[in-house]
Parts: sequence; C-alpha cells; structure tokens
Amino acid sequence: MYKLAWFILLCNTIKAQEPLYDKVFFDNSPMVGNYFYSATSYTAPSWVENSNQKLPVSSQLFFTPGNSLVLTYVSAPKGVWQAKVLYHPLRGMDFFKPATQLVFRLFIKSNTSINELPSIAIAKDKEQISSFLPLQNFIPNYQKDQWLTVRIPLQNFKNWKDVNAINTILFQQQSSDSKEHHLYLDQIELLPTIASNTKAIPPPVITAKGYEKHVNIAWEKITDTTVKYIQVYRSADGKQFYPVGIQPPWFNRYADFTDTINHNFYYKISLLNADYKESAFSNIATAATHPMTDEQLLDMVQEASFRYYWEGAETNSGLALEDVPGRQHMIACGASGFGIMAIIAGTERGFITHQQAVERFERITSFLEKAEKFHGAFSHFMDGTTSKVIPFFGEKDNGGDLVETSFLIQGLLVAQQYFNKDNEAEKNIRNRIEQIWKGVEWDWYRKEKDSKFLYWHWSPDKAWVLNHKLIGYNETMITYILAIASPTHSIPASMYYTGFASQSEEAQKYRSDWGETTDGSHFTNGNTYYGIPLKVGVSDGGPLFFEHYSFMALDPHQMQDAYTNYFTNNQHIALINYRYCVENPGRHIGYGKDNWGLTASDGFWHYSANEPVAKKDEGKMTPTGALASFPYTPAESMAALKNYYRNYGKFLWGAYGFKDAFNLDSNWCSEIYMGLNQAPVVVMIENYRSGLIWKLFMKAADIQNGLKKLAATKPQ
Repeated sequence: MYKLAWFILLCNTIKAQEPLYDKVFFDNSPMVGNYFYSATSYTAPSWVENSNQKLPVSSQLFFTPGNSLVLTYVSAPKGVWQAKVLYHPLRGMDFFKPATQLVFRLFIKSNTSINELPSIAIAKDKEQISSFLPLQNFIPNYQKDQWLTVRIPLQNFKNWKDVNAINTILFQQQSSDSKEHHLYLDQIELLPTIASNTKAIPPPVITAKGYEKHVNIAWEKITDTTVKYIQVYRSADGKQFYPVGIQPPWFNRYADFTDTINHNFYYKISLLNADYKESAFSNIATAATHPMTDEQLLDMVQEASFRYYWEGAETNSGLALEDVPGRQHMIACGASGFGIMAIIAGTERGFITHQQAVERFERITSFLEKAEKFHGAFSHFMDGTTSKVIPFFGEKDNGGDLVETSFLIQGLLVAQQYFNKDNEAEKNIRNRIEQIWKGVEWDWYRKEKDSKFLYWHWSPDKAWVLNHKLIGYNETMITYILAIASPTHSIPASMYYTGFASQSEEAQKYRSDWGETTDGSHFTNGNTYYGIPLKVGVSDGGPLFFEHYSFMALDPHQMQDAYTNYFTNNQHIALINYRYCVENPGRHIGYGKDNWGLTASDGFWHYSANEPVAKKDEGKMTPTGALASFPYTPAESMAALKNYYRNYGKFLWGAYGFKDAFNLDSNWCSEIYMGLNQAPVVVMIENYRSGLIWKLFMKAADIQNGLKKLAATKPQ
C-alpha cells in the first residue's frame, strides 16, 4: 500500500507542476489535401466528400490560419454518411484542463437550413459512442457565410462521464433532403467554461530574418497565461496583410515558409485569448528571402535545431525536454546530453556568445549536481522543478537508466573540455562535471560482480526487475566505453566483448529476436547488402540512430575493435540505408536519392523505429536519419537537406528546423520536435564541418585511457 500511495502522490505532484493544455482535436492540418486524423464513410444515395476516406482540407477559408476541414455532404433517404475527427495524442502532452464543453467553429457556405445540419456525438471507441445530438440545438444565432461558435455542454451527451477518454468527434446525417451542403469546421476543442476576459494584452515587439524560402519571425517569450495563440500576418507590399499562421505561446518564433526567393515580406502579429479575442497589432518587421549557398543552408539548419535546446529548454534547469510540444518540465536525460553538445556547437557557430553558454552551463551543472541519482546514474526523465525522477514509462521506470546516463555523460565530458578558461565560472563547471562523472557507479550496474553484461535499469524499490542486459550492436556502445574509461567505478575492458559484442548463445538470441533474422546475430555480420559489405550490425544495419547516438562525441575514426573500424562500418550502414531507399522495394512515395534515412522517430500514433527492411519500413521518413549522417555520406545528406527544405519545407520546416518525421504515402507529418532527434542534426553536421565535438571528447584523458584498455583486450 505504501508503494501505491507513493506512486499516486508522485503522479499528482507532477501533474500539479505541469501546465494544463486544452484538448484540441483540430486547429490546423500540417498537410494539404486531407487530414490524416479523420475518417469518413457513407452509403448511397447519401455521400460525404472525402480524399482516401478522410476529410479534405481547405486553405482558402478558415477561422484560424492556415486551414480548416471541409464537410461537404448529401443526406438522402435510405442512405447515411458519417465523418469523424480523431484526437491525436502528442507524446507527453497529456495534462488537460477540466473540460465542460465541446466547442468548434462552423461556417455554412451553402444554402443550408438549420435543420439540414448534421447531428453530433462523442466517443471513446467503436463500442462507446454517446447519443447523437442535433447540431441545430446549439446554434442560437444561425447565419450563413460567417464563422459561428458552437458550444455543446458535455453533460448533454447522455451517459458520458469520462471526459479525458473522449478521442473521437462524430458528425452524422440527420436530414433526408437530398441536397448538397458545403460546411467548414475549425478549432474543434474540449474546453472548460471560459470566463469573460477583458484584459488588454499588449503585443510583443517582433523581428524578422529572411532565408532562402522562409522568413523567421521572433518575439520575446510570452508568459501571460491568458494568451492562447500568437497570430501571424504577412504582407507582400506592406499595406495589405493576411493571416498566415498561429503559434502556441510556448514558442517565441514562427517560420513562415513563403516558398518564394528574392522577395521582401512584411509581418505583424497579434495575440488571441481563450475566446479568440484579438489584441492590438505589434510593430511591423520586414525581411527578404534570398538564394543561399550550401554553407549557409548548413548554418540555417544547425541554428534552427540548436534553438530547441536554447530557447526550448526546460526553464529551471536549462536542460532538454523530451519533445516540444509536450510536458514543459519533463527533462529527458539522454536528449539533454545531446543538447549540451548542440549548445557547444552553436556557441562556436556564433548563434550565442561564449558568456551566454557559460551562464547556461553554470545552471545546468548546478542542477545536475543536486539531481536525484541512483548509484550515480540519472533517471530517464526528471522533473525540472524538483530534480526528482518521473516514471514516464511506468512505475518500473523509477530509478537509474544507465544508457540515458551515458548519453548525458558524453555531453558533459565534451563540455568539461570546452570550458577550459582559468576563471571561477568555468572552473566550477569543470569541477561539477568531474564530480558527476566520478560519481557514476558503472560497476554497480553489472548487477553481480562476475556478470558479463551491464544492465540498463535499476530501481530503488524494484531492483533489477526490468532485467535488460546491454547487448550490441546498437546505441549502447557508448555505455560500455564510458564504463571502461571511468576513473572511479570502471568495469573490465573485457566486458566490451563479453557484453556488448558478446558471442554467447543468449546474445545471439537477443539479436535474432529484435532483428527478426540471424544476420548479425553473432555481432559480426559479414554479408553484403545493396553492394555494400557489412562487418558489424544486425540485419541490414538497423535504424540509423545506432550510428549517431554513440558517435556524437566518440570519434568513429578512432573507434576500432577486433572486428572493424567504426567510421567505415557506420558509413557502410548509412550507404545501405541510402541504397535501400533509392531502390525503394516498398514503392513508398518520395523515397529516392534525396529522401532517405530510416531511423526512429514519432509516428502516426506512437514512437517507432524504421529500418531498411521491407517489414520494418512503413513509409515514414525521419530527417535526422540523413542529416545526422553527414560525416558518413556528405553528398547524399546534402541532397536530402535541400529536398526536405526546398520541396517539403511548407509542411516540414518549422520553428526548430525540420519536424520529426513525415509519411507521404499517408499524407502525414509529425507535429512535434524530439529532443533525441534535433541535436544529432546539429552535432553531426558540426563534426562533418569541423570535427569540433569529436576533438573535444577525444582530448579527455580518461577516454584515451579507456580506449587504450580496449585496444589491449582481445575477444573472449
């Protein structure tokens, strides 16, 4: 009972600290054509307009820019039609305001009488659908050709109590008039009762900077909690302004992809409150788009992704969030290590000053020094306000995560080398990092003194319940390298070969199970794929993050074991991935020489890893796959960068660079940026351009000593 009470108390504490979101079913579709999170059906002679059985999207008429849903239908006798708008749960965006009403905006374009409107219901799933209510009962001032606000108290949907479980809004035929009706829907939300807000909100001052095909508009961070959206207006002549987009207030910038080169644009913004009342306008800022060289494009991509970790960081600690949007105080340990390296790369590129970086790292290291640890290891997720563990993946995930800790430590060791000046601030940064590094009990995570493996997790109340041994080839190489290199709690170098590169029957089964093949089950592979030999790796090489996460700081040129050199091996895996996408056996839309790089990322409904194998390729492409492979495949990666920006930028480019993933087969694009995927773009491009992060990490004496130990060790 004590454990259960503790867990409930912990969850309630976290919930109290996180800002609450409105549960929004639709505000904008990232893609033109149709809205992925919708569904339609009909039986003739009735009909509902659809594109691949989904609702069409209109970019011409909307309540908030840039689009709305089109609901065009014919309600005929003996027929029926239905349209659904589905809730898309965003990773970590799971704390909602207590809703009392369903609210949306409705525009009637056709000659439709009020009793010819559809009926509406809410649902949890196919088996739990509320009663259908006539829409006409909730429109007191019915008019055509203007946006109407529809408010339906949730209590009107009979026998419905669990508001948080609502995941579908249904529109259905009500009349039988056989006429064609044209409606538009926008801003479909579950909301609390909105108090009248008469507060005048002064808009912020904005700046604008032009790039090749987009203009970046920025403003000071908005802290006023009454602001729901920032609305962006654009003008081509400085006189006539049109709304082009909205941005939630947790962003302080907006990327307006004009798709136009060599043109001057003008911008202003306003603020919208919870009831969409608009503030006065900001100042007008102007910027021009212009052609960009390859070097300028690299700067642009690095800076945009860097800002995820600079402006988008958790406010108290300065560390990285799991994703944006998402939980605003949930620090991701591994992503924070990646972000540390991204900030250092950004400092060298001049995106911020050295002094700004020093101030941020004083905050970061002070926080980490006091953060909750488990035999020196950090948890996967931490609360940025308390530094305590957040068991985001379930109650068993409430202790030390050795792999995420290794991602963090590699970043800290880079920072220790970077901040090398003889002043108090940088000495404090170095000293704190040294204590954190020496405090990690890598040997504890052997579980037993004679264990041949390291273990991923340890919990203070559940011990080794997850029982996950670290067996490669995968992203856990850096964990073994750091454990061997530790000056205080090292493991024998032989564990690299008995653990990570184990040839044991258990290790073979582990690799065969996740790879669904015996190729590479012995750690070594030896096969040729698409004309490329592969010495080490499971299946065709697996998702590309294996070649990124362990090698953001560890220079693969200098990583040599008994089986291969890892720059060459990584390069071959990237080329296999590239050639698979060019050959495109699954005939996925868009795959080719400038659209490749299968790895792990956000998906339709959840995070998933894709690989260059037909059964593990769902048509989802992740920009970080090709872009973080720049050191291995510079020409192929640059082709992908240009394609993603110049041809897909309208939906793929945003405030923090490229969105996490997209799928052209399904007309889908992720709405989030992920902490684990933005930094590899910054860091690996920097390693390609200057080798900066590799050089800093490899300068560390402990790392050099660890690699010497490994070099002197032979496989067992």
